[in-house]
Amino acid sequence: MIVSKLLGDKRRYRQYKARLERLPEDYRTAVEAVERYLMHFVPVDNESAISEFEDLAELFERAASDGTPIRELVGDEPTEFAEEFARNYTKGGYAPDKERRRLLRGIERAIEAERTS
Repeated sequence: MIVSKLLGDKRRYRQYKARLERLPEDYRTAVEAVERYLMHFVPVDNESAISEFEDLAELFERAASDGTPIRELVGDEPTEFAEEFARNYTKGGYAPDKERRRLLRGIERAIEAERTS
């Protein structure tokens, strides 16, 4: 039973990563920045962790399909966006300042790419 659950999670994670690859580059850059930041939060369990990423992919897929600008999606404070998103899946949370800065740089790169597209 444990093996099948583990393989299921791996399969779902690979499917999630494939979904990201289909996003336009600017949205992919943004979602990868948020994903990296979310990795520094402690998920409740494996199911919550993979569900969090699947929901993140869905959110960015919808935004890309609707043409919602990245800044409109994540707001003026991407760290607040990511932390609020994580609260739905974690017990508390933690992200060092270094990761906050990295998230902000990733979102800025995505927005710049969006402008030049």
